[in-house]
Amino acid sequence: MGLPSLYLITDRKATGPRGLIPTLEAAFKGEASLVQLREKDLSAREMLSLAKDVRKLAHKYGARLLINDRTDIALLAGADGVHLTSKSYPAKEARRLLGGKGLIGVSTHSIEEALKAQEDGADFVTFGPVFHTASKAGMGNPLGIEKLKETVQRLSIPVFGLGGIDETNVEETAASGASVALISAIMTSNDPERATIDLLAAAGKFGANHKERT
Repeated sequence: MGLPSLYLITDRKATGPRGLIPTLEAAFKGEASLVQLREKDLSAREMLSLAKDVRKLAHKYGARLLINDRTDIALLAGADGVHLTSKSYPAKEARRLLGGKGLIGVSTHSIEEALKAQEDGADFVTFGPVFHTASKAGMGNPLGIEKLKETVQRLSIPVFGLGGIDETNVEETAASGASVALISAIMTSNDPERATIDLLAAAGKFGANHKERT
């Protein structure tokens, strides 16, 4: 099963009074089909409880759920895989726990990191920050479209551009050959369903990569 052109990453604090679950349901109605639950401030107990709720909702809409950096919670919640940070253990270690069916993504911030993640068995990588974004300010200067394009060309697995991607630059990102990963463009939208529909249409306009690990 191939990967979609859009990867939604959660931030429940960005959803305001609406809350995370209604925001996600709206995004799923807009046909978001891959989401990462990334709520780093929650305890393991809280994260597991939320993961179970999100997994139930995601599967209702035929979407896949990954858990940020916690393979144990992914397994306990019945999620579809895990997304590892650049400081986490290698993808091959997560594979030992998940088995052959679990989906593994890895955050990368250089071409070298992306190549290493691929070598370690990642199914896909996120690469960024592509553009300036306050949430990724600690990751250094934006890497830009050209670096993203080079990474796409050098990897045989899907690459999702991440960092500052919204309706103003999603087409530029997709034109590089990458898929798109984003948070605030949907999480903070007044109409998450409409935002998802529009972003998916823009992301798919240039035939974003759907390479799969064989």
